[in-house]
Order: sequence, then C-alpha cells, then structure tokens
Amino acid sequence: MSFRPRQLALALDHAESYAREDFLSGSCNESALALIDSWPDWPARAIALVGPGGSGKTHLATIWAAAAGARVVAARSLGEVDLPAALATGALVIEDAAEIGDERALFHLINLAREEAAFLLFTARTLPSIWPAAIPDVVSRLRALPVVTLQSPDDTMLRGIIVKLAGDRQLPLDESVVRYLSTHIERSFAAARSAVIALDKEALRQGRAPSRALAAEMFRDTG
Repeated sequence: MSFRPRQLALALDHAESYAREDFLSGSCNESALALIDSWPDWPARAIALVGPGGSGKTHLATIWAAAAGARVVAARSLGEVDLPAALATGALVIEDAAEIGDERALFHLINLAREEAAFLLFTARTLPSIWPAAIPDVVSRLRALPVVTLQSPDDTMLRGIIVKLAGDRQLPLDESVVRYLSTHIERSFAAARSAVIALDKEALRQGRAPSRALAAEMFRDTG
C-alpha cells in the first residue's frame, strides 16, 4: 500500500502592505481616508477613527504616522510610556483605544497634547463615549472627540480586499475563487482575512491549488 505524503503547512508570517498606494478606498471608508489625506488641516487635533475589526484603521493610522512622523502606542500600555517622549514629534497614534490600561495616563496624555499643540489619532472598534472611563474629566474629553467611522465593505470592496489579502500572501486566486468567497463569507473585513488565511493553509496542507473547488469544500455552508 502506498501513501501520498502530505505537505506540512508551515506557520509562516505574511506581512500585509500598509503603503498608501495599497489602501483600498470606497464608500465604506472614503471619509476616513479623506481625513488622513487632509492632515494637518484637521477639524481638531485629537480625533477617533472607529470601525470594525480589519476595516483598515491600522492601515490608515500607519499612513498618517508616516506622513506626520507619529509614533504608535497601544492604549493598554500608556501607563508604561514616557508621554513627553512619545509626543516628541508632535503626533501620536493610540491603537485599540477602548482597551485603556491606565486612565490617568490617558488624561495626562490628552492634557499634554493640548499644551504641546500635538496631534492625537485614536483607533478603536467602539465609540469614545462608551470606552471604559470613570474619571469625569476623561469622560468629558472622550465624548468631545470628533469621530470618523469606517463601515462594513460592499460587494466590490469585499472582492478587492480578498484580492489584496491574497496578494499579500502571494496566493494566486482567479476571479472565480474571489467571486465564490465574496458570496459565501460574512461581509466583513475580518471574515475576508480569515477566509484567505484558511484557504491558503488548506491548499498548502493538501498540496492543491487554491481553486474554486477547494473554496467550495471549505465555505459552501458559511456566509
């Protein structure tokens, strides 16, 4: 009896491109992209960028950080950050702002940014008004933040996202596969990312091309 050897699926890192030219623009994110492109002519020096997971917040924040010379910190680590040093360039990105680790550090950051006339860009999945803050002055400052939102993708955008994610992984997908995936997964950025990763890994595991047939075996009952 002979056995066909299976190819081992290695957990290799696939870097996504966060270059400005690789950002997919559409009706779901045009206001957020316009905000980033309009810097430094912002309506306020502190703004919240809000949208679902995988909607492009980090991509936009990375584009802005490159343009503004901004540093990037995670909200949960604010208490461990040297705030004056973080604001040394006059611009700062605070990622996952709803996961505030040290509320007083956030309060000091907002005040320091005002004193230094620095720019702050917060990213989060939820509105600032419901971030977990208890200090009244912090609550009032968060509620006053201008908010720009990113929405879930339409069909055209979803197909574009699938193509981009596949390209980032050097995964060749023909139009039939892209079309099948876009109609058999949840219409969200996160679902597109999960589907492309799963298809890539399964194709590698089975030693098969990432075809429509393989996609149908994996996703016919989803969406």
